[in-house]
Amino acid sequence: MPNIRLVVGVIAVVGALLSGQTYAWADEPGPSPAQQWIDDVVPAPGLPPAASPPERVLSPELSALWNAVSASPTGDPIFDRWPEDLAGRAPGEIVEWRDVTATAAPLVVVPIRRALLLKFRSSDSYGKPSFGTATLIVPAAEWTGAGSRPVVVNALPINSLGRTCTPSYALAHGLHQKFSMGDLIPPTTAWAVQRGYAVLVPDHEGPRMAYGEPIVAGHAVLDAVRAVRHQLPVEFGESRFAVSGYSGGAIASYGAAMLLGEYAPELAPVVAGMSMGGLITDYRAIAEKFNGNVASGILMAAGLAIAREHPQMLAHLNNLAQWVAISPIKDTCGDSNGPLGVLGLPIDVGLNVADPLRSDFIESYFEHVDLTTRKAVAPMYIYHGSLDFGVPIEQGLALQRKQCELGVTVFHQPLFGEHIIGLFGGWPGSMAWIDARLRGEPAPNSCH
Repeated sequence: MPNIRLVVGVIAVVGALLSGQTYAWADEPGPSPAQQWIDDVVPAPGLPPAASPPERVLSPELSALWNAVSASPTGDPIFDRWPEDLAGRAPGEIVEWRDVTATAAPLVVVPIRRALLLKFRSSDSYGKPSFGTATLIVPAAEWTGAGSRPVVVNALPINSLGRTCTPSYALAHGLHQKFSMGDLIPPTTAWAVQRGYAVLVPDHEGPRMAYGEPIVAGHAVLDAVRAVRHQLPVEFGESRFAVSGYSGGAIASYGAAMLLGEYAPELAPVVAGMSMGGLITDYRAIAEKFNGNVASGILMAAGLAIAREHPQMLAHLNNLAQWVAISPIKDTCGDSNGPLGVLGLPIDVGLNVADPLRSDFIESYFEHVDLTTRKAVAPMYIYHGSLDFGVPIEQGLALQRKQCELGVTVFHQPLFGEHIIGLFGGWPGSMAWIDARLRGEPAPNSCH
């Protein structure tokens, strides 16, 4: 039976917010009066003791909370089990692999020769040993073009909190309850396989399902490329790779573009280009824009996911947020995040710091993931809906200006429409650009 005080507390909190009741924010550090009232009304959850996460040392209380808010296991060890010998492995080194051709082939639609699920060593947001998973799909037809068969890296918009929401889980297990049609539409994988390209699908949220974390995502993409070259050096050791991503997938493409030169410089000669659409680069501006409206569900889901990677942030969850974070919400897939914002609640309702978006702990996170000062070492294709009210086109334009100043080859394509129209309207141009890069054609430049 649910705790009666908890139910009453949640109803009271929501009722107060919806009724327009306001509170004066505290000037000093700590909770506002409203936040303190929430903790007075809602009891803290009783959590069992748990170990600190790998490569971290947390207090017993924070370790217990981190484990409770982590995504539930899938039941498949290749996704769940944290390898013990990661520190002794190089980034991209294969830990294990599995042939998943039988379950992946129906989802690809176009005939394939094989599909391999790869588990490899990667790095977390702070460079500590972690692991990643990705699926390599090889067409049935022999490659007849020049050189080695090129590879399209399809960074899908996973946008999820649950481990069974990843594309590699679907490719390894077939259609399932949490399967996302966004894995198939637009048909980037089928398009690439039909042209004879191999496709690499990375699970770029990492093992902690850190949705929205660009450093984790960038590392996962680059280490997936390394893993392919490590596993099949004869077939793909000299192949060109091009990365494509939109929205949540663009975070991964962008992270890989900005980190390529410093994290995986040996890949620079084989990465032909990075395409990204509907891109977020300024996390501070997006957080302000999403907070307290219908987009707040996405903001809160991303905040929980990011806190899994940065567990010190969990210390600022109030009792109400802790109950929500350990609920089945922690395993939701991307299509559930939007409805979570139906009440338009600000993130203040779940934290114990007044004016949290201007607090030191969130400001330090914004600074940590700010990649805008880095220089890409591969050509970039940026496309964006000019009427995108959620993620304004100024984000992509600012990236273009900065990279042009640094001497990077950039092509920026504005599109008519908002975020969803931008996805479908921009996809053909993105694929044409990817196709040309993999054929070895010089990248166009709109910097001038």
